[in-house]
Amino acid sequence: MNIFIAPVEFSNTQLIHNVIEEIHSIFNVTASIVKLPLNINPAFSTDREQYFSTQLLADTIKLTGHLDGKVLTIVEFDLFVPVFTYIFGEAQLNGKHSIVSVCRLHEEFYSGNTNYRLLLERTSKEVLHELGHNFGLIHCKNWDCVMHQSQGVEEIDIKGTSYCLQCMNAIKINELMY
Repeated sequence: MNIFIAPVEFSNTQLIHNVIEEIHSIFNVTASIVKLPLNINPAFSTDREQYFSTQLLADTIKLTGHLDGKVLTIVEFDLFVPVFTYIFGEAQLNGKHSIVSVCRLHEEFYSGNTNYRLLLERTSKEVLHELGHNFGLIHCKNWDCVMHQSQGVEEIDIKGTSYCLQCMNAIKINELMY
């Protein structure tokens, strides 16, 4: 199993490398960076000044048919779907593609203070959360699990940093099916 990380319009290479290390430690798989020539402009909403994540996922799918494994796009700009003001990420349930935005994961967004450790923790939680959906997991009721739903950054901070035993076992069962 391969997991491809596709940074798009992303400048923080240290964060990408730390996320790759986290993915490797949790899943014990090869995680590597892939460059995608993704045109983000059609997904931009001038009314909202955000990017429509579902459109970006659809465009990513067209560019990654040759890749064997999961593809996680990571961006620094703000994402939305029409029913929410913003989202941290989106994923195909039991699918290959997901997207995570770090825009609202930066502590600077809320307090004006820089905190790299907190950014890395929040990003890792959201990456694991969206990949969990790719592996077939739905939202978990356990607050100690990264699969717990987060509608605000405070909920990301509260939830755990890894999968609960039930979710981890479900990933292993799903992995055997592929």
